[in-house]
Amino acid sequence: MPRGKAAVPVAKEPEIMESPVRTKFPTARIKRIMQADEEVGKVAQQTPIAVGKALELFMVQLVHRSAEVAKDKNSKRITAPMLKQAIDSTNEWDFLRDIVAKVTEEKEGARGGRAKAESESDEDADAGEVKKKGRGGRKKKTAA
Repeated sequence: MPRGKAAVPVAKEPEIMESPVRTKFPTARIKRIMQADEEVGKVAQQTPIAVGKALELFMVQLVHRSAEVAKDKNSKRITAPMLKQAIDSTNEWDFLRDIVAKVTEEKEGARGGRAKAESESDEDADAGEVKKKGRGGRKKKTAA
């Protein structure tokens, strides 16, 4: 060891857990929402980033808990009543109970209003209207 240098233990930085999702919440929008409150003055640059990461982790936790509820009901799709059941199952999320109180309980084996909405859209397509595809899909050729 060289003579003029003392061994100084280097503090390790805490490891940041890799997020299982690739979704990033927009920090500019978070900052704008925070500053919309009259009581909030200046917002430090790192604050919206931290809030965005917290939102990301919260979303992952909520989706995982809702997926467990869906798996228990042998469903491949998470519905609003399943989200409600996941929120009601833990005291951590009691602040969301007022919001999900409006959601009605799902009946076993019943399909939601989705089947009716799909059948109505099928009738519209049969009426001769050309449906627009989102995001630059190929246009359908119309018979002349």
